[in-house]
Amino acid sequence: MSLRIGTKRWMAVPAIMLLAATVLGACGGGNTAQQTAKTPAPADKPAATAPAPAADPKKTDKIYIPVISKGFQHQFWQAVKQGAEKAAKEFQVEITFEGPETESQVDKQIEMLQAALGKNPKAIAFAALDSKASIPLLQKAKAANIPVVGFDSGVDSDIPITTAATDNVAAAALAADKMAELINSEGEIALVVHDQTSRTGIDRRDGFVNRIKEKYPKIKIVDIQYGGGDQLKSTDLAKAIIQAHPNVKGFFGANEGSAIGVLNAVGEMKKDGKIIVIGYDSGKQQIDAIKSGKMAGAITQDPIGIGYWSVKAAVQAIKGETVKKSIDTGFHWYDKTNIDSAEIKPLLYN
Repeated sequence: MSLRIGTKRWMAVPAIMLLAATVLGACGGGNTAQQTAKTPAPADKPAATAPAPAADPKKTDKIYIPVISKGFQHQFWQAVKQGAEKAAKEFQVEITFEGPETESQVDKQIEMLQAALGKNPKAIAFAALDSKASIPLLQKAKAANIPVVGFDSGVDSDIPITTAATDNVAAAALAADKMAELINSEGEIALVVHDQTSRTGIDRRDGFVNRIKEKYPKIKIVDIQYGGGDQLKSTDLAKAIIQAHPNVKGFFGANEGSAIGVLNAVGEMKKDGKIIVIGYDSGKQQIDAIKSGKMAGAITQDPIGIGYWSVKAAVQAIKGETVKKSIDTGFHWYDKTNIDSAEIKPLLYN
């Protein structure tokens, strides 16, 4: 009996081992199946590539348009940004708004343009610091069928489908007429301009200078300096001009930073009331100076309109709609007689 019982026990061992192997095999197969489902297969097999994340309508369905300005340091650009954001909300597109720290950083702006192109936008809005330096990158945009909209400052190329900007030549000519009126059409004057590379710098300088030369033979332009739109640099340049030309009767500051720099120089040289200062753009300091009589007046643009139209025109181009080759956003002369008027007040920014 003991032999039989031992035999039965011995014969049961393989059976038990076989059953265990079967159970373990089944459990192992289950684990393998789960691991296979979680482990990505080689990337070269299209059927096994990782599934794309679920689309976020807020991010993927909106048209993306980078808006690259000439800077952030002046209130003018903040007003342009407001207009761009207004259009982005109205037309339900996504924008980014950026610019270099100063308006002399051409290389930095070119880097921003290159980075924007790398994001595959549907269009680009661009205000060039240098009317020629950006052309190679804008040619790449054109080759990639990315519409380019210029704003504030155009480029020396037909690549932009349109430019939303002030007629700076005409606006500066009006400033020249006002200067002539205020100095009785004779005497020495000077200019401090933000740069000689951007379309705005060139057009404002030439618009002012050419009008003086054409209409006012008794007015002499004794100097033109370029301060990069920086108040401190423009102050130093204006002070040097006053020292070199003590009979100078008037200054034209061709943008916000230039005008405030001139204003500071006149104050520091104790020439308040003796030198006429005419500015361009707005901002709190210019508004206060005009109200107090320290600045005779200035040209105001419509910066909110410039920003708005830059984005609106980009959207129109993306949709294949007709866009005018240039969009004149308008300008006005303002001084203490009309600064609080219903026409002028909405165009000024603090």
